[in-house]
Amino acid sequence: MEKNMEVSLLFDFYGELLKPSGRRAVYLYYNEDLSLSEIADQTGITRQGVRDSIKRCEQQLFDFEEKLGLFARFGQLESGLDEISALAQKIYSSSNDKQIKSLAQSIGQKAGLLKE
Repeated sequence: MEKNMEVSLLFDFYGELLKPSGRRAVYLYYNEDLSLSEIADQTGITRQGVRDSIKRCEQQLFDFEEKLGLFARFGQLESGLDEISALAQKIYSSSNDKQIKSLAQSIGQKAGLLKE
């Protein structure tokens, strides 16, 4: 996965654990696509200070994921829900029993709701 995308996704999971100043710098850099200079102008710190803050926060985000694994677990759950949906659809399509079709449809709907 591209590093920018990975940092942005990790930020979604762990951003609230960062210090407010670092959180803002990472948000502006990765989500608003501002340059280091633009962020420095907005925050009143030097360009180098912004860079250091972003690099420090990036490392913290990767450390959080290494220790907690929430993003990896989320991916596993999402994949599992996709498999459940596909199996429910297969059961629905291959069954002639109304009750089984109804249950398969419910399972597929529940998996879809959990994925949202």
